[in-house]
Amino acid sequence: MDERGFIYIVDRAKDVIKSGGEWISSLKLESLISLHPAVGEVAVIGAVHEKWGERPVAIVVLRQEFKGRVKEEDIINHVRKFVDEGVIPKWWVPDKVIFVDELPKTGAAKIDKKVLRDRYRDVLIK
Repeated sequence: MDERGFIYIVDRAKDVIKSGGEWISSLKLESLISLHPAVGEVAVIGAVHEKWGERPVAIVVLRQEFKGRVKEEDIINHVRKFVDEGVIPKWWVPDKVIFVDELPKTGAAKIDKKVLRDRYRDVLIK
């Protein structure tokens, strides 16, 4: 538990993001992003980045009442508040937020990050 009372679950090795030689916890980012009132579900994956190796990308399902009313910068600014509070370093802020209607699930009804990594791995490459 951290100083704000948040409990974090540690990532599995395949779910951490290695960016510029440093590790980013996708689960911690998901936990923080999920605190935004518009977020119904979120998954954070590492997308290929030419300079840093990988960078975090947040895939977000908005709550029905917020659809069409929340923009990428709203979620980014929400995460930046945690940088300002010293909860995470600034280089943890996702490079991109993608809004989707639903997240793919496994047979056990968990978010299927393998599908998301396959689908969005090149989203940052221009």
